[in-house]
Amino acid sequence: MIIPKDCPCGREKHYVNCCGKSHQNIANTKTAEDLMRSRYAAFVLADGDYLMESHHSTTRPSSRKKELVQWAKSVKWIKLEIISTEKGTENDDEGTVEFKAHFRDRTKAQFLHQHAKFVREYGRWAYLDVVS
Repeated sequence: MIIPKDCPCGREKHYVNCCGKSHQNIANTKTAEDLMRSRYAAFVLADGDYLMESHHSTTRPSSRKKELVQWAKSVKWIKLEIISTEKGTENDDEGTVEFKAHFRDRTKAQFLHQHAKFVREYGRWAYLDVVS
């Protein structure tokens, strides 16, 4: 994996001082938004291990890890846009983050628009699922 200088999550920080901390130890992720940003950076870096680790155990698609990594490598990631957050602070046990993950496949620019739910599992943030 090639380590970028600037963090792909959109914050104006170096990767090692931003999502790199979460990728090294998920316990460093303090808020639901931090986890969302670190998961986006993991997609940019095609870090399947982190994508699985940061996914709640009850909804984790372990059998699809290889497929997720292949897809993440097949697109050009453009940017992460955080639209809104609700709860998900250091003092909360759940929260939501609405976001758009912009990417380009072989034919056109696209984005994944999601309103995602995050909860604490084993004392740390985990992506649970899409809010219906």
